[in-house]
Formats: sequence, structure tokens, C-alpha cells
Amino acid sequence: MTITDLRGNPLSGADRAAATAYDTALTQFNLYSGDPIATIEPALRDNPGFVMGHALKAWLNLLGTELPGIEAARAAHAAVRARPMTRQEVGHVEAIGHLIEGRFHAASRVLEDVAIEQPHDMLALQVGHQLDFFTGNPRMLRDRIARALPAWSRATPGYHAMLGMHAFGLEEMGEYAAAEASGRAAVEIEPRDGWAQHAVAHVLEMQGRQADGIRWMRTNPEAWSKDSFFAVHNWWHLALYHLDLGEIEQVLALYDGPIYGAQSKVMLDMVDAAAMLWRLQLRGVDVGKRWQPLAEGFAPAAGAGNYAFNDMHAMMAFVGAGRRDLAEQVLGAQARAMAGRDDNAAFTREVGHPLTRAMLAFGDGNYGEAVALIRPVRNIAARFGGSHAQRDILDLTLIEAAFRSGQMALARALAAERVAVKPTSPLAGLFVRRAGLEKRAA
Repeated sequence: MTITDLRGNPLSGADRAAATAYDTALTQFNLYSGDPIATIEPALRDNPGFVMGHALKAWLNLLGTELPGIEAARAAHAAVRARPMTRQEVGHVEAIGHLIEGRFHAASRVLEDVAIEQPHDMLALQVGHQLDFFTGNPRMLRDRIARALPAWSRATPGYHAMLGMHAFGLEEMGEYAAAEASGRAAVEIEPRDGWAQHAVAHVLEMQGRQADGIRWMRTNPEAWSKDSFFAVHNWWHLALYHLDLGEIEQVLALYDGPIYGAQSKVMLDMVDAAAMLWRLQLRGVDVGKRWQPLAEGFAPAAGAGNYAFNDMHAMMAFVGAGRRDLAEQVLGAQARAMAGRDDNAAFTREVGHPLTRAMLAFGDGNYGEAVALIRPVRNIAARFGGSHAQRDILDLTLIEAAFRSGQMALARALAAERVAVKPTSPLAGLFVRRAGLEKRAA
């Protein structure tokens, strides 16, 4: 008898108990909840030839973008690559091998083909979606999921996750109405779907709908934050609305509470914390000693140089904490990364290194240099990953550097650009006033 997952995908080397564990772990991954690695581990001990169990473990470790995770994925890959497997499973194992060696684009393409042939392969779809995020590929964020959706319905387990992923892809492509509808539908089906919750949060952020955003995030936070690996990022989105409104006390309370009160050492959480503190300092807010514990959290990865997006945020923390020693480690690691042959060499060379240097220059008070480093890169910055909302920190830093370097013509241009995109944004209005554009209009 062929053992399958709950969507009918064959599971080589699994017994029924292992298949149940796989379904549970994958559902946890869909919701970014619990500990899916701990869930799948007993099944792997009892079924050492369980191909997709090892694949799930490898993917979960790789998606953290941290060096220890790469080594754990390497062990999972070695445990399974010589086992009997289906063509579908071969695709996963091949893609894992690519990502272990830093070939993001190749891994993404292999999973694309897996999902084209097997549109019910939720793991291929969700991992592929994350790789599209890491490589800054908005069209594939949308279309990878859109291709598979006709094979799904509300009766298919996990349908909410498909709607949530599609919502995020639509948002990153600027299709805001469709994105909001899809994301809200996903949350209606499954209120714990933190990715769908966040997709709608992105729409409201990009449209400058601060009050709607606060209402959306505060209506049922228990659902999207309890036992959620993605909770910090969603709290970060709530803080963005308050920051735009100039409600600094609320932002600091969120930072000291659910964003970084626990001082998480998870890279994704530290990236959010650094991005929020940097935004606060751009607003002229004294963040006190908050940079120091964050810099200590980033310190073990200062020399990693394995993902340029992380490097830039680590640099923010080191600049904020005055840790020049760690800042120099980041630049050294990037120099080594740029000499490599993997995809991160290009991410770093084309985008990450100039932006990381720009953050250091800004921290040193060399605002003209920061402007010169950011301007050629900001329009191609998607190449090193992140979302529009996350990369907005580049525009904010550029605007502030233009003001502080006395480049008022540029500052006026950038202020006009921003208010045209977000006419209801109080922060955009602040830039307009600083640039003297209101007087010119009068």
C-alpha cells in the first residue's frame, strides 16, 4: 500500500504514523506555529528512509538563513539522498542540495518544476514562495501560487495557506485590492494564519492606511501571535503604523514587549528589531541602550556573510551600539562572500555591500557618502530579498541623509516622491514640511 500525505502525495519510506507526523509538522509550518522539527524527529528515528520527512527538516533549517541551520540541513540531505524515492521527491532533494551550496535561484527553479507537475505539493509551494521572497522575485511570489490554485479548493487541507501566499504575492506586485481580498479570505478560514495576516498588513502599509492597519492587527492578536514563529514580524507591522502616525510611546512599548522584549536570538526577529530601532533613530528618537543587547545577539553572525540582507541589518545594530569591531567583521565577511560563486556573492556585490557600507557611513555622520551609496542601488534592492515594506528603510535613510548632508534639492524631490505614493502618511507630510514644499505650493 502506498503511503501518502493528506493531499495524496506519495511518501517514500514512511509508515502511516510517520505520514501523520509529516502532515502535522507541515501544518505547523503553514501556520508558522509550534516546533515542526520536533514533531517530525520521532518519525525519522523510526523511519530513517522517510524521504520527505528529511526534506522537511532540511528545508526548515535552511529557511532560517543561519549557518548552523545549513549544517543541520546538510546532515538531513546526506541521510536521504541515496534512498529510493519518487521523481517528486528527487526534485526536493536536488533543490535542497542547491540551497545548501547557496544556489537560491537553482533551488527555486527546481521547486517550480516540482509544483508544476504536482500542484498539491504544499511543501514545494511554500518553500518556493519563501525562496522567491529571499531572492526578491515578486512575480514568482504571485505566480508560483497562482499556477497551482486551480487544483485547490476550500475543501483541500491547507487552502487558507494558498490564499495567504497568493495574497502576499499580489501585494508585492502592487495588486492591492485583490491581495487584501485574498488575505482576508484566508484569515476568515484560519485565523491563526500569520502569513495571511501579514499579507493584509502589507497592503495597508503600502496604501498608507494606518488606522485600518492598527484595527486589523489589534482585532484578534491572540489568533496570529500565540505560539507563532511569525508573531514578532506581525507585531513589527503594527509598530510601523504607530510610527508613521508619530505615536512613539506605542512603538517603544511594542519594541520593549513583543518585538524584542524577550531578546530573541532568531535572525528573523533580530532583523525586525534592528529595522525598528533604525527607523526610530531616523525620527530623532533616543532609543537609549536598546542597541546593545541587539548587537550582542547579532555578534555570533557578524562574520557569517551568508546572506546580504542579514548583513545590512546586523550593521545597523553594530552602528547603533558603537561596535566598530563587529562592523568591521561584517565588511570582512562580505569581502569574502563577494569572492564566492554562489548567489549570495551577487546579492552582496550588487546590493548588500554598498547598502551595508551606507549604513556605516550614516552612523559615522558621512551623510553625503550614504546618499552616494544608496542612490544607485535602491531601485534594484529587491535583488537581495525582503519586501517593499522592509526595503522602505532604504528610502527613509536616503531621505534623512539628503537632509542632513544639505542636499536640499534632492530632499525636496524625495519628499515629493514619497507624498505622491502615500498622500495620507503623516511621516510623508513631515518630509514635505521639512523640505519647504508647502510654501512652494502656496
